[in-house]
This record gives sequence, C-alpha cells and structure tokens, in this order.
Amino acid sequence: MAEELSSVRAEHKFDETALHEYLKKNLQVFPRGHGTLTVLQYSSGQSNPTFCMSKNGKKFVLRKKPPGKLLRGAHQVKREFRVLSALHSISFPVPKPYLYCEDASVIGTEFYIMDHVKGHIFRRPKLPSHSASERRVLYNSMISTLARLHSVDWRSLGLSDFGHQTNYLRRKVSTWSKQYRASATQPINAMEKLLSWLEKNIPPESTQETAIVHGDFRLDNLIIHPMQLTVAAVLDWELSTLGDPILDLAYNCVPYHCPSELADVLPAFSLASPSAGIPSEKELVSTYCKLRGFSKTSFPNWNFYLALSFFRMAAIAQGIYARAMQGNASAPNAASFGQTVQPLAEAGLRLALQDQKPYVSHSIAPRQCNSTSIFQPSEKAQALYSKMKAFMDKYVYPAEQAFYEHASNPETQWSIPPFMEELKQKAKSEGLWNLFLPGVSGLSQLDYALLAEITGRCPFAPEVFNCSAPDTGNMEVLHLYGSEEQKKQWLEPLLRGEIRSVFCMTEPDVASSDATNIECQITREGSEVVINGRKWWSSGAGDPRCKIAIVMGCHAGVNLPKHQRHTMVLVPLDTPGIKKVRALTVFGYNDAPHGHFEIVFNNVRVPLTNVILGEGRGFEIAQGRLGPGRIHHCMRSIGLAERSLELMVQRSLERVAFGKRLAEKGMVQEQIALSRIEIEQARLLVLKAAHTIDCHGNKVARKQIAMAKIVVPRMACNVIDRAIQVHGGKGVSQDTPLAYFYTGARSLRIADGPDEVHLEAVAKLELKEALKSKM
Repeated sequence: MAEELSSVRAEHKFDETALHEYLKKNLQVFPRGHGTLTVLQYSSGQSNPTFCMSKNGKKFVLRKKPPGKLLRGAHQVKREFRVLSALHSISFPVPKPYLYCEDASVIGTEFYIMDHVKGHIFRRPKLPSHSASERRVLYNSMISTLARLHSVDWRSLGLSDFGHQTNYLRRKVSTWSKQYRASATQPINAMEKLLSWLEKNIPPESTQETAIVHGDFRLDNLIIHPMQLTVAAVLDWELSTLGDPILDLAYNCVPYHCPSELADVLPAFSLASPSAGIPSEKELVSTYCKLRGFSKTSFPNWNFYLALSFFRMAAIAQGIYARAMQGNASAPNAASFGQTVQPLAEAGLRLALQDQKPYVSHSIAPRQCNSTSIFQPSEKAQALYSKMKAFMDKYVYPAEQAFYEHASNPETQWSIPPFMEELKQKAKSEGLWNLFLPGVSGLSQLDYALLAEITGRCPFAPEVFNCSAPDTGNMEVLHLYGSEEQKKQWLEPLLRGEIRSVFCMTEPDVASSDATNIECQITREGSEVVINGRKWWSSGAGDPRCKIAIVMGCHAGVNLPKHQRHTMVLVPLDTPGIKKVRALTVFGYNDAPHGHFEIVFNNVRVPLTNVILGEGRGFEIAQGRLGPGRIHHCMRSIGLAERSLELMVQRSLERVAFGKRLAEKGMVQEQIALSRIEIEQARLLVLKAAHTIDCHGNKVARKQIAMAKIVVPRMACNVIDRAIQVHGGKGVSQDTPLAYFYTGARSLRIADGPDEVHLEAVAKLELKEALKSKM
C-alpha cells in the first residue's frame, strides 16, 4: 500500500498540529510520547479523502469529508463510522473504528479514525500477477465476504434506522437521477433514455430483500490478507445502507460488461476476456446463491440491477468530474471521469434492452474449506453450515465476554449464565439442535464434522446447540442401547435440553486408560444393583441441571472374561449415597459451571432396570460411545485451532517490536505458516475418519479415529502455544481466551485415552495388516 501514498494535496491540507493534539487527548491508543505525526494521503479513491497517519511506528487511517460545496446527502462520514462500528462488533472484516469527531474546527471538516489494516489492494480485476488457482480463491473470498455481509442481522446490530426498509430500488433510481442532474455539465441522451427505462421497469417491492448493502462492493475496495488469499478488510462504506442486496451483487458483476475502451480510466472495472481461473459471471452469481443458502434462486430482473448499476456509475463519474471542475476532487485523475459518463450510460442501456435470462441456482450453501472438496457433505449439511455460522456471528460471539465474566465470578460461577437458555431456545427454533445424532438430525459424521468445527471456536457454543460433551456421548448410548423406558425417562429430556448428564468411568486409584483396571463395584441384589466406588473427572457434574449419571463398574468375584465383567448403569444424582467430594481444576481452571468432579458412590442403590443393554455389556457400549465421541472432540478442536490462528495473525498485524510489525518478522511468519499447514492436515485426517465411520462403521474406522485423536490435540496445542507466544504476556492472561483454550487442548491428549494408548493401537493395527498381507 505504500506506493499509493503521497504528500497531502494542496486542496486537502489541514492543521496537522491541531490534529496531533486532538488525538493525544482523545484517542486512547494513540502514542503519547515524543515523536512526530506524519500524514500522507492515499492517492486512490474518488470519494472521501483518506489519509495514513503514523507516529512512533503506530499507524492509523483518517477519513474526512471533502472541502467545499457538496451534494446533499453525500460524504456522510458519520454513517461510515457507525456501520464500521456495528460490523466490527461481530468480527466482520472491517478496519477497527476508533473515534468520530464532528468538531469541524479541528481540521476543517468532520472526520473519523480507524485502524490501519496491512495487506494488498488489487486494482485490476484480471489479477495479472496471480496464477489461475489464486485468482479463483481470491474471487471466491470476495463473493463469500459479500454473501456474509448480506446475511448479517442488521436489527440485532441496532441498524434498523440505517436506511428505509421499503421501496429501495425506486429510491435508488430517484436518488441517482437527482445526483446526476445536480452535477450534470451537458445533456447526454443515453443517460436520459436509460433513466426513463429504469423508471418504467422497477421490480415489484415484494421481490426485494432487505439487508446491509455496501453500495460500492468491488475487488479494489478490499484489503487482501498479506499472507493468505482472504479478505482482511472491506473499505469505503460511504454508500452503505439498508436495501436489496442483489444490487450489490450486480454491481460486483459490472466488470463483466464494462466497455473495454474504459480500461485505462476505470481499471477496477475492466474484465473483458477474463484471465484463466476467474469465474464467469454465472459462476459468481451461483456461488453467491449457494453461500446465502438459497435452494432455488432466480433473478428474473437481473438486467434491471445491472442497468441500474451502470446508471449509478455514470452518475458517480459525473459527480467526480463536477468536483474536479470545482477543485475539490479527492484524486488527481478526477477530470478524466467526464469522458466515461456516456459510454457507461450506453452500456447500461444495452443491458436494459437485452432479453436476458435469469441465473438460477439449484444448490445450497457450499463447501466452506478446500479440504471438503475431497469429502463432500450433503446439501442439508451445507445449508446448516451457513445458518450456524450466521448464528455464531449474531448471538454466540457477542455473548463470550458475559460468559467469561459469569464463569470467573465466585458468586455466580456455579450457576447458569442467564442468557444460555435463551440462546438454546433460539438455536432450537432455527433447527440448529441435536445435530450430532445421526438418527435425529439425519446428518452423517462427515456432515457433522464442519458443524462441530464451528462450535469448537467458542468453549460454550456446543451447549447452545445441545451438542456438548458428555451429553452427546450419553445420548448416543441411550439412543443406541437404551430401553424404551430409559429413553423416555432420560433421553427425551436430554434431547430437549431440559437436563444435563455426566459420564462416570475414570477412577483416581487405577490407570483408567486400561478400563479392565476399573475397581468400582456393581453388585446385583434382587431387583436392584448396588454401586460402590470412587470416580473422578466426572465432567458436567457441577451443572445444577445435571440430573443423571452413566456409571461404569465391574462385577466383583465373578469368573468372567475381562471384557465381559463390566456394566453401565443409569444413576440419578439425587440417589442416596452419592457424594460430590470436590471439583477438580485443569491448570487452575475449574470449568464452572460445568465442572470436573470427584464423586464417591457409597452403597448407591438403583433398580435393575437402570442397567443399560444388560449386565456385562459395558465394554461393548464403551466402544460404541467412544468412537464418535473421540472424533467429535477432534472436530471441535479444529475450530479451536482456527480461532487461535486468527488471533495470532491479528496480533502479528497489530503489534510492533523493534521497529517492525510482528507479521514482518520471519520467525512469526514461520509460526503462522506451520499453523496453517498443521490445521489443514489435521482437518483432512478428521474428515477421513468421519467418512470411514459413515461408510464402514466405528470398528473399521478405529485406526483413523485413533490417528485423529493423536494428531488433532497435539496440533491444537502447538497452534495455541504459538498464538500465546505471539501475544506475549497477554497470551497467558485473562485478556485473551488462549490460556483457557490451551487447557482444553492439552487435556484432550489425556481424555478419552492418552496419546500412548492410541499410538499403540495404531501400531498394532498397522502390524496386523502387514502380517495379514503376507499370509
């Protein structure tokens, strides 16, 4: 971006000393020490003048109104600041907004300050310096960002008054006609004809959706991540409002139709004869439809949207030319825009008069990562992915801070956060409920893999969707092995999310990784069974909603094979003889209100009918339970690692040490690269394991499950550890979730069988296969 900076142009100069003093008093993150404020102007852009400010290695961006007489309603930087603030709050890729100043006495106009986002801006949509595969990835990232914007719940962001919610297209035709006429310097016949056609062919309001629209969404208004082909930030929100998102989509497709003679003046819209790898217009529209989750979407008025886009571009070009004549344009080439108005109008008129057929998409939400191109999830799973991703952005991430505060407060931590049940009801109403259980959701393990990955990005998210351990494993046990009475009494309320459960298998006095060591005794006495023993790491027992435990024990003194001595039994937690001894901590965290408890069972009596499947069937049940349970943990851990990598990358882009951003240092770049590689490798292993379970069952997939269980927690530990290192002292504090993430990932190397057990299992299976092949 440095090549786009130049000295502040004469017509845009302001009092930099006054600005410096204002920032020191009002911008908390602004360097207060000695140093000079350097201000340079971005040479690109034709709208609000934009400046890069730097002091002591810290950079900011200032955006202000142009000076002089302006068109009514144009250049409202306060609206830009407002929408940036709203979108940044849900982690949509925009620069972080810091402050808005309406006091024109500081620099002569109102202005706002935002973060300086490092990355690349590509001015030519043909992307001549990229390979075909890179072009496709970039275009897919661009269109997925647009689809994500249009999926944002603007009401929950407090943007209901950000624009009128009716007659959007009619108002756009009227607005741009007024803007054009206010800046017209000569009559242009094509503009009048195009305007007349638009006024007569406005689509019915019933066909128009309302969403946040950017108004100028195109490739050169995006900052592309410096090390990944992803969108780091969307810029230039001057035209944003509430309206029909299809106009944003059509405007994004203008380069496919822009006259080639305008390539020099409008390089950002020149896409005649697209380069290899760039999707066609039809492919781009189809991808958008999939990302929005549309099952069958047609745009019968597509030509209207394109024609209106060209009319708007022509009106904007006319305004830029008029400002150049007045001497207050934002860019030095503004005067050349006068020659583009008629060709743009003529292009729009040709599109208006064409008998175009609508684009139709029969698919729904697409694969969200390249690795799934090998393992294709179902259309239902793809649609649920889009819904869940939007749900996380809208409800879950915004609740994280409240959750951590509730869980860390000694007075509240063993109670349920007040918002949790509300979130669960919302998830249930949207069909994002019990997705882990194939017999209920209709999803395969492969389908569920990407959904579980999303929930893994936030520690409490799985519960929101009733997909959290140990309830998932316990529900699977009851679904597969429970009697009808057991299902009615315990499975149904668990599926409804009315109660929670705990699984009691591990014991403090024996190596429970070898379950044959279990000492807890289950003795049959008439129509009852009596349980005596001590369990620990009984996860979930601290939850006040936890009502039922599945306890695994053995039959003492019975001469049976070692894998037929164990039984699982349902034990209500209010049964006499149960004592919660203590809550165990994980690296100092007590995981409240969930908790991991040591529990004593002293002559606990329950009916014989509480035995699951039958006496001596405990090992059989455990193997059926642990297969999916282990892979679900791995799925969620991929999401945890992805979130950690995102935090690492963001920190490296923001933090400066020894005169350079951390992202510019080779050591940090290596950490980021290794993390990305390891995550992708681990995800493929998880997806293969899930695919094998779906095709061949848990038993055949046991090697793939074991490998995933080894690789994924190790990978997550590595990635989180690197993220902590990049954050420095902040990484081990409560100011980031990384320390808490690490405790979960490190614990998983022990939970559900330590690494060593799974390594041994993989080796034995490998050797067995080798011996078998020689026979």
